Amino acid sequence: MSYRPSRRTRRLAIAAAVVVALAGMNGPAMYRFGSEQYHDFKINRAEYKAENGHWDLVDIPEEYRLNTIHAALLHTGKVLLVAGSGNNQKNFDAKRFKTTLWDPEKNTFKKIDTPADLFCTGHTQLADGKLLIAGGTKRYEKLKGDVTKAGGLMILHNEDPDAPKTIKPGTVLTGKKGGKSYVVQDAVNIERAEKVFDDETGAFLRTEPGIARVYVEAQKAGKRYETGAQDQYVVQGLKGEDAKNVYGIAQKLALDKKDFQGIRDAFEFDPVAEEYVPVDPMNEARWYPSLTTLSDGRILALSGLDDIGQVVPGNRNEAYDPKTKKWEYVPEEKQFPTYPAVFLMNDGRLFYSGANAGYGPADVGRDPGIWDFEKDTFTKVPGLSDPKLMETAGTVLLPPAQDQKYMVVGGGGIGESEQSSNRTRIVDLNAKSPEFTDGPSLERGTRYPQSSVLPDDSVLITGGSEDYRGRGGSNILQARMYDAEGNTMRRVADPLVGRNYHSGSLLLPDGRVVVFGSDSLYEDDANTKPGTFDQRIEIYTPPYLYGDTKAPALDDGPETIERGGTGTFTTRDADDVKTVRMIRPSVSTHVTDLDQRSIALDFEKSADGIEVSVPKNKDLVHPGRYMVFAVTADGTPSKARWVEVP
Repeated sequence: MSYRPSRRTRRLAIAAAVVVALAGMNGPAMYRFGSEQYHDFKINRAEYKAENGHWDLVDIPEEYRLNTIHAALLHTGKVLLVAGSGNNQKNFDAKRFKTTLWDPEKNTFKKIDTPADLFCTGHTQLADGKLLIAGGTKRYEKLKGDVTKAGGLMILHNEDPDAPKTIKPGTVLTGKKGGKSYVVQDAVNIERAEKVFDDETGAFLRTEPGIARVYVEAQKAGKRYETGAQDQYVVQGLKGEDAKNVYGIAQKLALDKKDFQGIRDAFEFDPVAEEYVPVDPMNEARWYPSLTTLSDGRILALSGLDDIGQVVPGNRNEAYDPKTKKWEYVPEEKQFPTYPAVFLMNDGRLFYSGANAGYGPADVGRDPGIWDFEKDTFTKVPGLSDPKLMETAGTVLLPPAQDQKYMVVGGGGIGESEQSSNRTRIVDLNAKSPEFTDGPSLERGTRYPQSSVLPDDSVLITGGSEDYRGRGGSNILQARMYDAEGNTMRRVADPLVGRNYHSGSLLLPDGRVVVFGSDSLYEDDANTKPGTFDQRIEIYTPPYLYGDTKAPALDDGPETIERGGTGTFTTRDADDVKTVRMIRPSVSTHVTDLDQRSIALDFEKSADGIEVSVPKNKDLVHPGRYMVFAVTADGTPSKARWVEVP
């Protein structure tokens, strides 16, 4: 009978061989082997993976690589990777806008025609399984030293009550006082003037001119074309009454920094047809907006930079109706910085964690709180630690979603601040008087942390950088697993790639996690070489997929389950199932994922399956597609079954 060594014996033999190899090397060689090859040996051991998980790089053919800024898991199991121009001025100028559709199971890729620059757009999952995408980039920023032509906001007026007016790009306006000329950069429509009458007598009172805003630049370069005072501008080329009725008014037109400018375009991405479908454009142009699902199923668009680079004011919030595919302004007013982390609560109110992606006044819309959307009241939530370090912080709804506990992770100072926070802050919104308390601390201050909720009720927190955009070699090559039930956090396997600005993560139906993007400001630690976008994508396989426990299998089941209804999944592993979770697929960008949530499902076991019950609360269970996971006592999940909740 031949002898076959046990697994343990083989491992000991390999370890002994490594020791012998180390002993035969000189000092430097031994160090290099120890720091690289031995590390590879260690992290690939079965015991290490079962305790810490494992990271792998995705093999992406060169023609499909892109600067992934946004990613969304679709109900087909594929992942939509969106770059637009990818924070690359040359791509923008050449109108090279990219989207790639990736099938993680087959590792196949497909290029998708991208109809506009969706760099820094907003997005969310819709009830019918499509993805709403709104906003993007109209014009790139110019730093103060790069601005050669004075420019800024021009308010165009139309005093003609009979007809609107269209001003074409290239139109020249000349100041009456200063005599300086500026050029309209984009086409703009000015509504006709409105006659105002007395409500009681009907007597004519006045004419209110139609107004439109447009970005203008000086005809010529140089400081001499700056203005410092208000002036009225004549529109060149107009004749007769139009020359009198149509004019511009501008304040300061200068050589200062010009911020990014947004677009109004909106699309639904169809996962089945695998194409963008245009819908009604927004009323406001938005760059860096957040899209949040409301209790009535409409999608609320908040904040963003408009078409002249200013933060969209709080009285211009608007909502998209998926039934009519139209946008309308909402009366509710609330001002936020860009990409605000605003979530729908279980009672229909909205929670703002205070986390955001940057642009906006330092003293407006920064405080966390609960926004009663129906009453349009806002109640601040106290207790937040490091309240001035909330830019580039992450926010995650801890599992299960019924508990209404949110965690805010890390964050940094406003703008390009070197400051960052190592805090996690947790708030229980089911409490009578919600208040933040600190959770486990991170090892270092962390901007741009990625957080993904897993089927076993843990949260993977990975990546980020201590300084702005990884400056000074401050990328954090660490990952941690947070246990929501025990409020504890432990270190797991280190990622292979540093992740900072323009990074994100999402859970796959097989229980693994995808991590993408990173846009370092500099290539080197000394901050001397401009950075390049990291196009590599990693997949983290959590420890639960390396354990000895067999994963349960959900063999067959319903494609649709009503809220408040039940559905039966056949499985031969019913006895092994401890919990069932229904997880909404992620849509991630700029440390913001407003969609992901893990809902606990009650269930009954039978001889050949499990019958799950979906909660009735529509604010907890948004209409849409979900992944259903069956999980064993030690946390091993099944592969997900997709279910539609209408």
